[in-house]
This record gives sequence, structure tokens and C-alpha cells, in this order.
Amino acid sequence: MKKLVYILVFFLSFITSAQNISLFEQGNALYNDGNYEQAILKYENILENGEHSAELYFNLANAHYKLNHIAPSIYYYEKALQLAPNDKEIKNNAAFARNMTIDAIDSVPEVGLSNYIKKVTNTFGFNTWAKLAIAFISIFVVLFLTYYFAYSTTKKRLAFVSSMLSLGFTCLALIFAFHKFNLDKKDQPAIIFAQESQVKSEPNLRSTEAFILHEGTKVQILDTVNNWKKIKLSDGKTGWILNQDIKAL
Repeated sequence: MKKLVYILVFFLSFITSAQNISLFEQGNALYNDGNYEQAILKYENILENGEHSAELYFNLANAHYKLNHIAPSIYYYEKALQLAPNDKEIKNNAAFARNMTIDAIDSVPEVGLSNYIKKVTNTFGFNTWAKLAIAFISIFVVLFLTYYFAYSTTKKRLAFVSSMLSLGFTCLALIFAFHKFNLDKKDQPAIIFAQESQVKSEPNLRSTEAFILHEGTKVQILDTVNNWKKIKLSDGKTGWILNQDIKAL
């Protein structure tokens, strides 16, 4: 019975995958013909089927960009960058899309030791740091056993020093892994989708207006209260915005 279930699941996933490939090709053909709205529908059908990829998000963003849909184009470029952060073409197109936004927000530069640690931490993802920690601890075990069973004083000394270095690298990799985990947990970017949105000083309509944002602006979500989200801009300003005006990445 279990084998039959596995076969059915595999068969269905194969059919879904084939359908998604067909939809992607149809979307690309429509895009090349200049029929961007229909291309978007094809790409969105693939997303509804549970398929996600940098190429899909990139093509979807390009189609929205062609239609001057500021917020959706930036949103999907950002989604593509989450899966392919070093892709130059995606970065280039995303920069063009951001140029369409109205809000000019300066970034507060990070300086000092904390900025350097953050850069080193972001060199790898959490999984890579964890794998490095496992690799170094494995090397430590091998070197420590070599030290324990070695007869030569020189080999013992060399194995001991190397094992301690491996242990040190293990600790560093673990520290960076947990730091990366915390950074990713705090990182909750979102894109403003409302053409114009009033950001309030408190999570209610009666509070004073803190500032105004326009579609396409990228923010960080800090908190949620009922149908309000507390956001932070790259220049450090904070405020509350309605859920309907924002879309989390």
C-alpha cells in the first residue's frame, strides 16, 4: 500500500513539474510577444502550484516592470535576489526598478567592529556555517586520536596544536552560524504596495502622521499589532502602517 502511495505521489509531482515547465515556456513566449499581462498570469499559475525559482521571480518582475508596476516589479526582483543574491542581471534590473520609486531614503552606514562581524557572518548562510562546524569538529576528533595514539613526541605536539586549532575554528563557525541565524530571524523585509500610505506614530488611525511612503519602498517589519505593522526605514525612522499597504518578502 505504501509503495502505491509513493508511486502516486511521484507520478503527480512529475505531472505538476511538467505542467509548470509548460506554463513557464508559455509565459516566456507571451513575454517575448509583448503580452506582459498574460505572461504574468502564466507565471502566477506556477507560483500557485508551489513552484519557486529565481528565474521565475525574475521573469515575473521583468513583466511587471514592462507595465510600469513599480511595487510588484521591485517585490519580485527582491524575491529573486533572495534565491540568487549574487546574480548581476537581477541586481542590475532591480536597480532600474528602484529608480522608479518616489521616496529618497538615505541609509545609515554601519561602522566599527559590529559592521565587520556582520560582513563576515553574511559570507555564508546558516547551513554552510553549520557544515563548517561539523567538518572542523570531525578534523578535531581525528587529530586528537592521532595525538593520543602517536608515539613520537613531535607528532604528538603537532597533532595536539592542530587539534586545538580545529576546536577553535569549530567554536568560531558555531558562533557565526548562530549569529547568522539571529540576523536572518530579525531580517523581515517588505515592500510598500499602496500608491501612497500614511505611516502613523502609533498603531491606530487617531494617532499623528509620522511620515508618508509611496509604492516600491523597501522597509523592515519590526512588530505586528492587530492590522498594523511597525516598520523601520533604512535611515532609522520607525512608524506604523496598515497591513493592507505592505507586502512582506
